[in-house]
Amino acid sequence: MKLPQFIRATVMVLAGSLLVTGCEKPPPETVQLGYRGVGMELVANPKTLAATVAANQVPTPQPPVPAVGPKAGDIYQNVQVLGDLSVGEFTRLMAAMTEWISPEEGCNYCHVAEGFQYDTKYTKRVARVMTLMTQQANVEWGDHVGGAGVTCYTCHRGKNIPEYVWATDPGRPHAPGIMTAGQNIASVTAAYSSLPNDPLTPYLEGDEEDAATLPWRVAGQTALPNGNRSSVKQTEYIYSLMMHFSDSLGVNCTHCHNTRAFYDWEQSSPARVRAWHGIRMVREMNTKYVNQTTDWLPDHRKGPMGDPLKVNCATCHQGAYKPMLGANMVKDYPNLARTTLLEPKEETAPASETEAAAEEITEDMPAQANAGSSDQGMTAGN
Repeated sequence: MKLPQFIRATVMVLAGSLLVTGCEKPPPETVQLGYRGVGMELVANPKTLAATVAANQVPTPQPPVPAVGPKAGDIYQNVQVLGDLSVGEFTRLMAAMTEWISPEEGCNYCHVAEGFQYDTKYTKRVARVMTLMTQQANVEWGDHVGGAGVTCYTCHRGKNIPEYVWATDPGRPHAPGIMTAGQNIASVTAAYSSLPNDPLTPYLEGDEEDAATLPWRVAGQTALPNGNRSSVKQTEYIYSLMMHFSDSLGVNCTHCHNTRAFYDWEQSSPARVRAWHGIRMVREMNTKYVNQTTDWLPDHRKGPMGDPLKVNCATCHQGAYKPMLGANMVKDYPNLARTTLLEPKEETAPASETEAAAEEITEDMPAQANAGSSDQGMTAGN
C-alpha cells in the first residue's frame, strides 16, 4: 500500500531533522552583545572553543631589560627603525621578533653573515616596513585595536608569512563573453558562498578618495526603493565582504548588526563602530605599507596578479572575535606602541653586492553609535 505523498514528505522531513539534530547539539555558550530579546549574542561552540583558545595562547615574553644605556642607532649601523631604543631594549625586541617570525631560521632569516647592517635580504626590508606598520596601528588606530594592541606575533604566530594573507584573485578561466563577476567559485574569502570571490581588492586597499566611491551602504531603509540606487551586484560584493568578516572573527551578523535594521547605527552593537575603524586601518596598512614593497619583493612572495600578499581581518583575528582573545601583548613590548623611525646615517653594502635583494566611507557614522546598548564588556581590546 502506497502512503499519500504528503505523509511521505512529512516522514522525510522528520527523518532529516533527526539526522541533523543527532549530528550537532545547540551550543550552550552565549554572550549577550546588544539589546535583550533581539538575538544579538556571541555563540560559542564548545567543540571548537578549546581549539580556538589553544591557538590564541600568548608566548612567554622576553625577560625585561632597563631602558638605559647607549642607543641602538648610535652603536649599530643602518638602524632606520627602533634606533632610539637602548641597546638592551633593541636586542630584546629583536629576540622576540625572531621567536615570533622565524623561530627555525633565527637571525639569518633577515640578516647576512657579512654584517647585520646590510640590507642584502629582502626580508630585512620587509621587517622594517612591517615594524612601522605595527607601530602605526598601535599609535593611530586605538579605536580599533583598543588597549590590547598588536605585535608581530598577532599575525605571524611563529610563521615567516602569516597564515591568512591575500592577493588579488583573478578567479578561474571562463568562456569569452561570459561575465561571471567571480561568482560560484569555491573561495574561502567568501566563506565558500556563491557570492563574488574577491571582495577584498575593492574594499580593503586604496586611498580615501577611492573609498568614497565605493557602495558601502547597500541596505535600503524603506520598504520600496527610494534614493538607494545600489545594484544587486554591488550588494553581492558587500555581502561577500561581510561573509569574510564573520568567518574571520568566528561570529555571525549580530556581532555588529541588529537584524531588524541592518542599516541603523543606533541599533547596532559597539562592535560595528570598531569594525568601521578596522576597515580604514586595514586599507591604510595595505596601501601605505604593504604595497610599497611591490617593486622589490620577489615574485614568489606575490599573488598571481603581481601584487604583494596583503592584510585582511583574518590575518589578525584568525577565527577569534578578538585577536589573541583580547590578550595584551603590547604591555610587554611598549616600543611597538610608539613611532621610532630615524633617518639612516649611511647605508653600506658588501663589495660583491650589486643591488639590494630583491575611506572615507560614504555613510555618516554617529560619534557615539549605540550608546546605552548592552555590550557585556565586549568593547575593550581589539
